[in-house]
Amino acid sequence: MLTLLLTLACGDKETDTAEEITETDTDTDTDTDTDTDTDTDTDTDTDVDADMYDFKNDAGDSTVSYSGQIFRHVLISELKTWTSNLTDNIDNGTYQPGTVDDVINDIHFYADFDSAVGGEVPLSMEGTLQSTFNDVSSNKNLLGKLAGNDSATDHQNWTGGDFAGWQGAASPEDLLNIWFGMLAQQAVDRVGGDTSLEEVYLTPEGHDLNQLIQKFLLGAITFSQGADDYLDDDTEGKGLLADHSAPVEGKAYTALEHAWDEGFGYFGGARNYSSYTDAEIKGGDSLDIDGDGLVDLLTEKNFGNSVNAAKRDVGAAEGAETDFTADAWSGFYDGRKFIASIDGDLSASELSELQSYRDKAVMAWEKAVAATVVHYINDVLQDMNDFGSADYSFSSHAKHWGELKGFALGLQFNPYSPLNDADFVSFHTLVGDAPVLESASASDITNYKADLVSARDLLGAAYEFDSLNLGDVNGENGW
Repeated sequence: MLTLLLTLACGDKETDTAEEITETDTDTDTDTDTDTDTDTDTDTDTDVDADMYDFKNDAGDSTVSYSGQIFRHVLISELKTWTSNLTDNIDNGTYQPGTVDDVINDIHFYADFDSAVGGEVPLSMEGTLQSTFNDVSSNKNLLGKLAGNDSATDHQNWTGGDFAGWQGAASPEDLLNIWFGMLAQQAVDRVGGDTSLEEVYLTPEGHDLNQLIQKFLLGAITFSQGADDYLDDDTEGKGLLADHSAPVEGKAYTALEHAWDEGFGYFGGARNYSSYTDAEIKGGDSLDIDGDGLVDLLTEKNFGNSVNAAKRDVGAAEGAETDFTADAWSGFYDGRKFIASIDGDLSASELSELQSYRDKAVMAWEKAVAATVVHYINDVLQDMNDFGSADYSFSSHAKHWGELKGFALGLQFNPYSPLNDADFVSFHTLVGDAPVLESASASDITNYKADLVSARDLLGAAYEFDSLNLGDVNGENGW
């Protein structure tokens, strides 16, 4: 496994590469990760810069720390890179697993990460300040923070029948195990000489497991943890109800400050997110805050849904512009500034004001995800319109459907979502658990296109999207 990790290339074919990370803390109270953020701001004043997510105490020490959340973003990104390179590594003889269990064990290098085993393994990312996993953080993994596994604040019983969206999957981890098993079998088949599909992560049914896994993790870990844990207010001592009377022992921050910062960390924006243009975020640029020529993953990189927010803002129709990036930043930054201004635990009126900032940030975050689902519905409609022509690509069709489905599964994890449970189930009934392929009957193709349009309209109504951004029946002229 180590040999494979060291030979991974960092290239990524996808055009909408929201990245995300996940840690596997098993704590049931306020998160006590030993974050190792290497903040680069050394000012000794206590002023805050509206272009920088950094807040200092009276001693001039930064009170912001969320390296564990960035570590989870990195794990998700590295798992995606590993999966992206499976085909090439099998075909060139670098990776030759003998059994399905061999492959699943290698997947669990990321999913159930162990710093003692993999902490010094080099990252596949280039030009970054951190070169190994341990340089980012340690003792974090993905499965421990998956919805249903870190259940102290879950608004639904994700392991007891409330998880929805994929038939035969009883929980988020159950769904991941289904996909991991499919991917492992495809890899073993490839080693055995089956080259019938272009990529190991593609299935004959049109599943792009690379996209499904990554996009689902962005919902079931980062969005779930952000919206239903660190920024929620339904569990005493957690999230917005965390202690703000005094700093956590040995730390510069209070439990409330830390909870809010961890929510921001899961959103994935760089510390100077508001200094970027949407085009820069969309393009994967990193603004070098400290001028050292390297990207500090803890402070200077945009991960996950923070990137999708910019992509949808850029792609919004004239006359129907959105500003998900500004709305999310305003909610997160203004809320954190408000927390820093309060001495002691919050009063009822102060909690209400903080909830308003939370609502703004989380709604912008979720709308960016839902708008991205609309975008991929339109891509799938266009793919299906190419059936029978030289323009049709099975791999592109599977990729777009996988992104549509993977992102959409995450919409159930916000306790305050405008998409109610019944509409969520209706949406996924319309989309199904696999795309309708070129080999289907003409009537099935026609009916599925209509179902996709209905699913898109359902999101448009729930999130109050302008019709100009939804697109037409062909999937054109919209996001």
